[in-house]
Amino acid sequence: MALDATTRTETDSLGSMEIPADAYWGIHTARALENFPISMRPISVYRDLVNGLAMVKQASARANLEIGVLDAERADLIDRAAQRVIDYTSKHYATGSTEETKVLRRRMIQAGIYDPQAVGYFFLGRAGLAVVLATLAFFFLPMEHGTTQYWLLTGLAGLVGYLGPSLYLDNRIGTRKAEHRTGFPDFMDLLVVCADAGLSMEASLDRVGRELGDSYPSLTANIHMACLEIRAGRTMSEALEHLGDRLGIEEARSFSTLIQQSEELGSSITDALRVYSEDMRHKRLSRAEEKAYSLPAKLSVP
Repeated sequence: MALDATTRTETDSLGSMEIPADAYWGIHTARALENFPISMRPISVYRDLVNGLAMVKQASARANLEIGVLDAERADLIDRAAQRVIDYTSKHYATGSTEETKVLRRRMIQAGIYDPQAVGYFFLGRAGLAVVLATLAFFFLPMEHGTTQYWLLTGLAGLVGYLGPSLYLDNRIGTRKAEHRTGFPDFMDLLVVCADAGLSMEASLDRVGRELGDSYPSLTANIHMACLEIRAGRTMSEALEHLGDRLGIEEARSFSTLIQQSEELGSSITDALRVYSEDMRHKRLSRAEEKAYSLPAKLSVP
């Protein structure tokens, strides 16, 4: 490789790839980034994990140097590279998430916002919108400056700007939850059909997700992510538990618990799905009847 080359060529059992010449990672990491973009969260979120991996690499190099397996030049290069990773992550990576940040990230996922930087943008947008609206009210309110009403309206404008992003997020979550709750009985019915046809649970999820794509796009996207998690190595119970968290409805969490208990107890998953599907249909019918019975009372209000 030339000294001024910007990339280096690495090879594995699948072939060759060009890797940036100054990158500490190799072809396996490049393939993982290319083929498995599942979590939508960068590794910088897990600073302790990165530090731990670098420390293990550093300790291994030092140990191999002591027993004579690794020559001094290579051991020194690995040692210094690992130390640079440790120093960089300690300085630039996140130190951990507060409880408020974790809750907000969960709400972002339920709203369908998977950008790993979304939490930071949310806080920035909330503060910026509050300042902008308060400033506009300060300069353009059509009343005398300095009065109690003037300052009250200026503060109210800032409060609206501060609460606006949260209200938008709540509305988006509510809209998606309504879609998930409406589509979940259909999802269960199709799962029963696939199970009766002899498909495995993973194949059934994939098939049902493709069938529901036009009617329930948000539900379909979350089902697809669950299938990707299973293919990446997560157990069925874990993937369905994460699916329930993303959907944000009790029916999905109960479905995850149902599958987990069926696997642990060795009972028929098909029979469990059929019973749960009937229960979902009854719940949807009950909600429709509840809305119908409440309609006359709503129409009587002027």
